[in-house]
Amino acid sequence: MPFYQIFKSFTKIERYVFWGVFIMFIVASSFWGFSFFDSHTIKVPVSSGQYTEGIIGQPTFINPVISSSNEVDNDLSEIVYSDLIKLSDHYKVSPDGKTWNVVLKSDLLWDDGKPLTSDDVIFTIDTIQNPDAISPLYQTWQGVVAQRISELEIEFNLRSPYAFFLDNLKDLKIIPRHIFGAIPAANLRLSTYNLEPVGSGPYKFISYNKRKDAFITGYNFEINKNYASDKPYINNLSIKFYPNTEELIKAFNSRDIDGFGNLNPKNLNELKLTHQLIEIKMPRYYAIFLNAASNIALQDQNVKNAMELALNRKKIISDVFDGKALEVTGPLPPVISGYSPENISQEFSLEKSRDLLEKNGWLINNETGIREKTVGKNTVKLEFDIIVPQIPFLVETVNIIKDDWQNAGIKLNPIVLSPADISEEIIKTRNYQMLIFGNILKNNPDIFSFWHSSERFYPGLNLSLYENKKVDDLLESIRKNTDEITRNNDLKTLQTIITDDKPALFLFSPNYLYIAPNNLNGFEEKNMAMPSNRFDNINKWYLKTTRVFK
Repeated sequence: MPFYQIFKSFTKIERYVFWGVFIMFIVASSFWGFSFFDSHTIKVPVSSGQYTEGIIGQPTFINPVISSSNEVDNDLSEIVYSDLIKLSDHYKVSPDGKTWNVVLKSDLLWDDGKPLTSDDVIFTIDTIQNPDAISPLYQTWQGVVAQRISELEIEFNLRSPYAFFLDNLKDLKIIPRHIFGAIPAANLRLSTYNLEPVGSGPYKFISYNKRKDAFITGYNFEINKNYASDKPYINNLSIKFYPNTEELIKAFNSRDIDGFGNLNPKNLNELKLTHQLIEIKMPRYYAIFLNAASNIALQDQNVKNAMELALNRKKIISDVFDGKALEVTGPLPPVISGYSPENISQEFSLEKSRDLLEKNGWLINNETGIREKTVGKNTVKLEFDIIVPQIPFLVETVNIIKDDWQNAGIKLNPIVLSPADISEEIIKTRNYQMLIFGNILKNNPDIFSFWHSSERFYPGLNLSLYENKKVDDLLESIRKNTDEITRNNDLKTLQTIITDDKPALFLFSPNYLYIAPNNLNGFEEKNMAMPSNRFDNINKWYLKTTRVFK
């Protein structure tokens, strides 16, 4: 009998039951089907779309050999150029640690189709080592001899073992000999290829846009088909440039850009669009560097201990960074290998700070409110000038410290100058009593340049003019020692000595804040040495996914 005749014979209740069972069967089948599909498939990225990032500033030299402090240049170089390790098939190190052989991948090409060989690597090193090029990498590569072994192999010979030489190779971005080889090193900055780069990175330069007033508004890139690693998922990349934070945030809120970095946490509430906030730790810190030779009071260990007791790092991080920073209490920030958590400074206590000064003869002058002490025939005041870069978070930090120290009887006189003036006039001459400044490390614990006595004067970076023979020996040993256990023991001792000596008062390490759309995935960086390192794995970023069977 046909089903419709059977169905017509159903009573009203039987029909309700039938439809109920039928619907439940459809729902159950659909659920089972979706469950089966979900459990037997995985999400995978697919190639698609365009991503636009906004940056404050202007490009000048998109050339990793000559670009230095301009973060825009470093950002674009990271996109266009590849480092030596990414171009290499493998490397080996001699037992004495002084000879490194790097073998390139075969059939490497520049994004214009020309071969990339060991000749390009040798040319890059030679250019860096040429004083006429004025490369910021010049000091890093002094004492290294690079030799061509074959079209694919390069040998590096070091004067002495250097435990962190691999990091130098990772930081070495190769430039094309066929583009720059005919240009005298002194004229490298005049080449148009510094704005129209030919590289070997994940993306290839296509064009840039410029206003009539010469302000460059944007750069456009496409996937580099000759890239030596996995190709990017995002088809097209654009970088747009803005003169200030206000314009950058306005562009984000109007959807002119998809994301941007280096956000001040105080600007978070100005973002109107939904987004993801990515916080990245960096091996950098800010400290107050003390020039003990400039003021006899800074040679008194009790004064330095009292100053630190009156440092409220937690308040600074809360008020200035909205909690998005790490406390730093020694010469290594917490994100660096070899950091010793045992070297923690005493907690903030104005009462203990006052008591310590009082017990050691530093008494309040009731007329000035400043502590003073008779040393020999002189009356020494706890009053200090501090040089402050004209950067909002540093000015705000010093004002907090100034108020707390005033309550301890220590007077601080901030002198706010432009970062350029500080670099050119103050740091070169070491003409300061105190200086609040930042140290930027690599992703390794080599802090030789910041604390070795040979680096006390310009162009060295020992801003406290610190001198300690034991510290010098440890710094030299750490550089040469490839045994991690022994090196970490040296690092622990080193941190204890510097933290106890207090050549500087360590403050904080701000997190790098990156704003991205919610559909951006593959952003893997949790720690990075430089802001430009956010693009290290840009080839893994993706915007869309699909499901495939396992």
